[in-house]
Amino acid sequence: MVRKIRQAAVIGSGVMGGGIAALLASAGVKTLLLDIVPFDLKDDEKDDPKARNRIVKAGFDVMVRANPPLLMHKKDADRIAIGNLEDDFDKLKDCDWIVEVVVENLKIKQDLLQRLEGVRKETAIVSTNTSGIPLQSMSEGLSEDFKRHFMGTHFFNPVRYMKLLELIPGEKTDLEVLDFMADFGERILGKGIVWAKDTPNFVGNRIGVQGIVKAMQVMLEDGLTIPEVDALFGPAMGRPKTAMFKTSDLVGLDTMAHVAKNTYDLVEDDEQRDSFKIPDFVNKMIDQKLLGKKAKAGFYKTDLTPEWKKIRKVIDPETLEYAEYDNPDFTCLQAAKKARTLPEKMRAVVYGDDKGAKFAWKVVANGLIYAANRIPEISDTIVEIDNAMKWGYNFEMGPFETWDAIGVKESVEKMAAEGFDVPEKVKAMLAAGIPSFYKTENGTVYFYDFESKGYKERTVSDKIVSLSALKGADRTVQSNKSASLVDLGDGVFCCEFHTKMNAINKEIVDFMGEAMEYVDQNGVGLVIGNQAGGMPGAFSAGGDLFYMGSLAKEGKFAEIDAFLRQAQEGMQRIRYAHFPVVAAPYGMTLGGGCEVCLGTADKIVAHADLFMGLVEIGVGLLPAGGGCLNLWKKFLSTVPEAVSDYDLGKFFIPAFMNIAMAKVSSSAADARANGFLGPNDRIIFNRDYLIGEAKKEVLNMVDAGYAPPARRKVKVLGEAAQGMIAGELHNMLSGKFVSEYDAFLANRIAYVLSGGEIRTGSEVDESVILTLEREAFIDFWKQEKTQARVEHMLKTGKPLRN
Repeated sequence: MVRKIRQAAVIGSGVMGGGIAALLASAGVKTLLLDIVPFDLKDDEKDDPKARNRIVKAGFDVMVRANPPLLMHKKDADRIAIGNLEDDFDKLKDCDWIVEVVVENLKIKQDLLQRLEGVRKETAIVSTNTSGIPLQSMSEGLSEDFKRHFMGTHFFNPVRYMKLLELIPGEKTDLEVLDFMADFGERILGKGIVWAKDTPNFVGNRIGVQGIVKAMQVMLEDGLTIPEVDALFGPAMGRPKTAMFKTSDLVGLDTMAHVAKNTYDLVEDDEQRDSFKIPDFVNKMIDQKLLGKKAKAGFYKTDLTPEWKKIRKVIDPETLEYAEYDNPDFTCLQAAKKARTLPEKMRAVVYGDDKGAKFAWKVVANGLIYAANRIPEISDTIVEIDNAMKWGYNFEMGPFETWDAIGVKESVEKMAAEGFDVPEKVKAMLAAGIPSFYKTENGTVYFYDFESKGYKERTVSDKIVSLSALKGADRTVQSNKSASLVDLGDGVFCCEFHTKMNAINKEIVDFMGEAMEYVDQNGVGLVIGNQAGGMPGAFSAGGDLFYMGSLAKEGKFAEIDAFLRQAQEGMQRIRYAHFPVVAAPYGMTLGGGCEVCLGTADKIVAHADLFMGLVEIGVGLLPAGGGCLNLWKKFLSTVPEAVSDYDLGKFFIPAFMNIAMAKVSSSAADARANGFLGPNDRIIFNRDYLIGEAKKEVLNMVDAGYAPPARRKVKVLGEAAQGMIAGELHNMLSGKFVSEYDAFLANRIAYVLSGGEIRTGSEVDESVILTLEREAFIDFWKQEKTQARVEHMLKTGKPLRN
């Protein structure tokens, strides 16, 4: 039997259940979402299907309206059917996977599983999303066949965006079921799989919540403030900007406290059991319903003045009063800012001499020791713990990678000198002459295994291509500060950007031309992609505004024109090269990053979480690296050649609106709906697969006998478009929906996109639109309001409407 999941069911329509249903539907799986019948039905409602489905419908509506969106595209909701656990329970017999996400109550879960045993088909997998109830207790009294198909599938919230999926084998789960779910979770749902044991809160929350609560305890002992803790445990330590307390606000203080209490109650033999005791001030906050973001007040809150100015405040643990706060300024943080690499930043923080550094050291040292002591209790390897923290808490490095970064030998000596109880197995590792938990040899990563007391190869899916591993194996063939060309094997190369936010600068533009020549002489195809970290990460956040702004301030408009011409011609050469090119965008793919994808690639292989758009109007500019031309070509490419007579205006309006409204897709599916992706472009749910799948597409085109596209003239709407847009903008100005400067910019964008002063339906050379792009771009830079928009963006990171 070839196992497939044609239909799934999610039981429980709360935040987590709705998120799982949304992910399944977005991945193309027909999904049944069930919940209980309301207890408070009136007599006249007891036979009313709408009333009986009130709870599940409310959960479904919350999921559909969620912002940021949980569905990849609103139409994905069509794959979800809703029902209740009385009227629709028999429908579960058709499901291949049933996941329960009901309230964390053992009796309720046991009763539900017993009911499921009577209706599930023989091959159906049943899983639980519990985080605190032992699977063995839940499945007690169920049949052997049920237990062979029962396991834990612990998603992290929000389900769409958090990469971690912890898989927990039951005591008798079939290996075939486990292997299938691991593949389905990784390949179809795009998750990072961590194998956990049936222990309280599994891996991610066991380590993560212990770290947060311990930091709270030490904060009170050492007299630090909440903003100081968050400053120390933010980006300087490779953590998200939300750090500890802002993360708790996002999760919800009640949720965090529940996990901590649940763990404390169940881990009687844990040597650091007390580190799960929530401080009294947090319990008081929970009693007062100061639960975080969902209550609009937690550790932090934001007030508005009568002038609508935001005032950010933090709670005082002693008084529970809110007050404004300044950004902390420790010497160790100043040193971290000057450091170039993350390990250097971490060392600056934990080995500093000030109050903040001493606090950070205590918390970090405690966390590292705690993580080491959890092996093999919660997982068998350090890799599972590191991945859980990276994928579930968005850390750049897990605990053991962090230990390597700050130096295992140096840190252990400091721990021992200060009275920390260093695990014997870590001492033994160092005594055996093994200095680090990880090592890389010829591009292969190895991890230290406590059980065998030696290194083992870190295994990953053969579908995953790691650029860092290839570079470690000396597969970089060309490189500069901003970009590299990496040999992917089989004659395929990857052009990788590595500037801040992968912004496109002159060095990248120069490099892409050199890379094209190298591939033309030495390879069969090119992938344009990178593997920068972060969530959602940045394929490329656009062009280098600072560089352009500097030229504009000095009046060097001829140099701007030369740069644009070089960028346009470079992308045109790649587009018409004699080898296939595939772009592999993900996350933020904005401005110039979007132009690279539209302008160079035969095909785009995009990650599902793709935020793609031509956003230049936000800083008073327009796409001038071929963005106007190539978006218009993308729209027209969807028209079959047999269709000779069609209304260009129907295509022009949405293409124009994409640019004039700076539309950014909420997903790759949304990018396809907006016209940035075409029907032949692919969407991949697992970001780790992107480079490998892009390479596969290159080789498929090579095998099919690739020939470059022919240069053809482009059909344009001409003067009719400009009149149509001018009239609409006049109405929007009258209604004060746009500023006069927005209208000025939009009119010029319409002029460029429509081909200039030319008759409707005419065909023009591509160079005509490219020239119009450059001319408008330079004219915009000469405007004071554009320069003000750029300056404001560079200073604040936010657009200015003037």
